[in-house]
Amino acid sequence: MFNALVLTQEEKRTLANVSQISEADLPEGEVLVEVACSSLNYKDGLAVTGVGKIIRNFPMVPGIDFAGTVLESSDERYQAGDKVILTGWGVGENHWGGLAEKARVKADWLVPMPSNCDAAKAMQIGTAGLTAMLCVKALQQAGIKPKDGDILVTGASGGVGSVAVTLLAQLGYRVVASSGRVEQNGALLTKLGASEVIDRSELEADSRPLEKQRWAGVVDTVGNKVLATALAQMNYGGAAAICGLAGGFALPTTVMPFILRGVNLLGVDSVSCPFDKRQAAWQAVLELLPASYFEDACETISLEQVPEFAQRIIKGQVTGRVLVQL
Repeated sequence: MFNALVLTQEEKRTLANVSQISEADLPEGEVLVEVACSSLNYKDGLAVTGVGKIIRNFPMVPGIDFAGTVLESSDERYQAGDKVILTGWGVGENHWGGLAEKARVKADWLVPMPSNCDAAKAMQIGTAGLTAMLCVKALQQAGIKPKDGDILVTGASGGVGSVAVTLLAQLGYRVVASSGRVEQNGALLTKLGASEVIDRSELEADSRPLEKQRWAGVVDTVGNKVLATALAQMNYGGAAAICGLAGGFALPTTVMPFILRGVNLLGVDSVSCPFDKRQAAWQAVLELLPASYFEDACETISLEQVPEFAQRIIKGQVTGRVLVQL
C-alpha cells in the first residue's frame, strides 16, 4: 500500500483526500514507476478543486507531471532502476497521475532523465518549464532575435511565465513581464531577468484593431483580452507564442495584425509533443536555466498540502514553480 491524492465526486463537488491504495488499483501500462517528486501546475489546480471540470471519470489520481525510478517494465526501452520523467499525455486527467508514490503508465509517455538532472530539478521545471522552452524555441524558429526589440511575457508570475522570463533573459532578449501582482512579484521578476514589469491591467482594456507597435515577440499564457491587446501592439513581422488560457479561451481580436503587420501566431502544445522535440527541449532548458532560478522561484510542499495550494494557484496566489515531494 502507498499514499496517493485521490479525487472523488460527491453531489457534483470534487473532494481531494490522501488515501492508501495498492499497485492493483493502478491503471494498465508497461512501466511501473516509484515517484520521487511531482509538481503543481495550473491544470492540476483546476483538477483538484473541480473548478475547471478537468476530470470526467472518478476516482482519479491527479498530477500531470512526475519524476522517479522504474520499478518494473515490460518495454525494452526501460529497465528497473532507470530514472524517468513524465509530463503531459493526459496523465492526471484521463489516466491516474503523479500525485502518488507510484504510477503505472505507457512507456511512450516517458522521457529518460537527462544526466545533468535529478527528480527534484525535473519537477521544478516540469510541464511549465518544458512549455516555456517550447515557446522560446518557437520564437527563435520564427526568426525573432534579441536585436528586434522587446519580448512581452504575460502571466509572468506563474510557472510558464517565470521560466520564460528567465530563459529569454539568459538568451539576451529584453523582457517585459506582465503580472497581475506587480507589488508582490515585481522584485522577483526583475531578479529573474525582466528589464521592465508592467501591470496586467495595461493589457486588459478593450484594444483597437491596431495600436502603437511595441513587441517583437510575445509569450502568452493568458489569452482573451490580454492576448488581443498584445497582438494589436506587435511589431511588423513579430510573433506570438501562445500556450495558455488563464484569462479565458476567447480571443477578441481581428485579422488586422496578421494581414497588415505580418504577425505570426504560434500555437505551442507540450501535452502531446513528440519524443524527439520533447527530449531536445529538456536538454535546452536544463542548459539555460541558472541555479538562481531554482533558488528564487521554486517552493516545496508535501502531498497533504496539495489541496490548499490548488486553491491558491487558481486564485493567482502562487508564484513560480511548486515542487511536490513524494
